[in-house]
Amino acid sequence: MYRIVVGPGDLAASRFGIAPLIEVASALGLVSGRMPAGPLGPWVARARPAYRAIAGDPAVRALAHLRRPHVGYMADFVVPPPARPNLTVAEQLATVRATPLDQARREIARNLAGMPEPAAEIRDVLDAPDMVDRLAAGLETAWRALLEPDWPVVRSILERDIVHRAGRLAAYGWAAALDGLSRQVRWRDGVIEADIRADGTYRLGGAGLTFVPVVFTELATALEQGWPHTLMYRARGVAALWESRPPRDDAALDRLIGRTRAELLRLLAEPATTTWLSAHLRMSIGGVGDHLAVLRGAGLVTRERSGRSVLYRRTAVGDVLAGAG
Repeated sequence: MYRIVVGPGDLAASRFGIAPLIEVASALGLVSGRMPAGPLGPWVARARPAYRAIAGDPAVRALAHLRRPHVGYMADFVVPPPARPNLTVAEQLATVRATPLDQARREIARNLAGMPEPAAEIRDVLDAPDMVDRLAAGLETAWRALLEPDWPVVRSILERDIVHRAGRLAAYGWAAALDGLSRQVRWRDGVIEADIRADGTYRLGGAGLTFVPVVFTELATALEQGWPHTLMYRARGVAALWESRPPRDDAALDRLIGRTRAELLRLLAEPATTTWLSAHLRMSIGGVGDHLAVLRGAGLVTRERSGRSVLYRRTAVGDVLAGAG
């Protein structure tokens, strides 16, 4: 079990971030069969043809091999936690490429400890003098093939979760923010306990904790020296990647404002982007935007910027109307 000791200044110093390369490495582990698909089975089935198209790249195969079939250490430089919110893939790749070779070799050796010996072509990548650049190139290849097409929806899922959990942290504190985050995490007398196959106690020391919602993996941490203390957890609503939600038959509200606008109003019980709403309803972003403009003009929804995205939410009037429907 990991124990994260929280001090009086850590709440104000805590923050949220999105880490694209953590998602890339995790997605690669899923489509390569190194990690169990779990609830993401529908997405894995859809993404496997794209993986097969890049699976011959030795660097991509090396990255897949580094994913342990069970919980365990993965080279930190390949999956850097976000040093600040709203990092881009390009910025994270630059962080990977800046890793000193000696550090990368130490982390790779630790990653491979206890694992089967990699195939010769994978070993060639991991032993190469330009190993860091080759793995960074493999991450970029995997990003473009596997995640870039779905990134607007993935990012919307993550931002929606951040709005929810950051609000709970700010309004109610640690216990409320951790409630429902994972069955493996709990708050106990000033300590965050995480049931992970390791043991250690870490003190935030006023630096706060970085919360990183993720789609393609379960609970994980980055608590060692050199990185911000980070807790990664599965975001809510990942099924938006492959599922649509059919409109409900709430006839009164549907007749009043139209079925699509009524369903949009219901979905905005929590803030969401047009991309997330578009994926959920299987409508074009432009079509969703037109309906949102009408709802906004009627005073039923409002919008605000969150990082690089615009989030829509119901107004008090919209809450009453959706509840009445």
